[in-house]
Amino acid sequence: MNSYGDRLRVTLWGESHGPQIGITIDGVPAGLPLCPEQFEEDLARRRSGGKGTTARHEADIPHIVAGLWQGHTTGAPLTIVFENGDVRPEDYIAFAQHCRPSHADHTAQVKWQGWNDPRGGGPHSGRLTVGLVAAGIVAKLCLPGVRFDTRLIEIGGCTDPARFAATIASAQHDGDSVGGIVECRITGVRPGTGEPFFGSIESKAAALLFAIPAVKGVEFGAGFAGTRLRGSEYNDPIIDEEGHTATNHDGGINGGLANGNEIVVRVAVKPTPSIARTQQTYDFASHRMAPLTVGVRHDACIALRAAVVIEAALALALADLTLSATTDRITHSQTSLP
Repeated sequence: MNSYGDRLRVTLWGESHGPQIGITIDGVPAGLPLCPEQFEEDLARRRSGGKGTTARHEADIPHIVAGLWQGHTTGAPLTIVFENGDVRPEDYIAFAQHCRPSHADHTAQVKWQGWNDPRGGGPHSGRLTVGLVAAGIVAKLCLPGVRFDTRLIEIGGCTDPARFAATIASAQHDGDSVGGIVECRITGVRPGTGEPFFGSIESKAAALLFAIPAVKGVEFGAGFAGTRLRGSEYNDPIIDEEGHTATNHDGGINGGLANGNEIVVRVAVKPTPSIARTQQTYDFASHRMAPLTVGVRHDACIALRAAVVIEAALALALADLTLSATTDRITHSQTSLP
């Protein structure tokens, strides 16, 4: 499905080399000030152009076509469209039968009996994340006082930021690619935000994070490293009336609810599957293994541009939960007996 959310519901559409990418956000509160200039900072973080990023250059100019009047949201569904300009659909004709490793070329063909859009992965492409970034910007407007600190903490196994560029350059020189780990630290989330079980912050956030192409792992707080601790070492003692804790192994979440501490999330982004070096993979036309060279444009490290997308996904999850809780409080107040 292409929609997500309860109180703040987003619907994403478009294809990598189709005419446009778009997103509709339903449930945006009325009266929020909004203009295209507010999108530029985050869109620039996602835009290509730096070392290790794709040679494909898209302007990524947001066109707000519905849900806005006189510079403010109206409460109606907000629709934002991005035109695709630097497209080369002919680059992907060969991959219809000789599918690229670790792409959705083959799985999409199987699911839609060959009626899928094969151009650049169609709707499975990371190109669509421009819509998620736009939705994340709107979501942040629904989270006053919440702050996001997002950064790359590892690239290709290297944890020294001073060597990130060299690590990417080395892979690129070899016609290869590298993955990375993105960490996001979030402050200012109201304690109690979230719901038990299926509505937990972890559940909602993970669903959105795993929707991002190339994301293969998500952990909160100490994550997998916490399994190597004893309970006495792992537990976070409460130290004050506000519920702050001496340590933060749970990553700011208990029972699916924000506990008032910093929310800490780390996300694993796999190496870019499109690489310059020749690979052996099955050719469905010749019915045999055959060499394949992917000569299209690609990032040497997707994680470079994925960080802001991950931040946007987390903002969407938190905004959806926050707005739902606000609605619940208002409804409860209106229906309670005096």
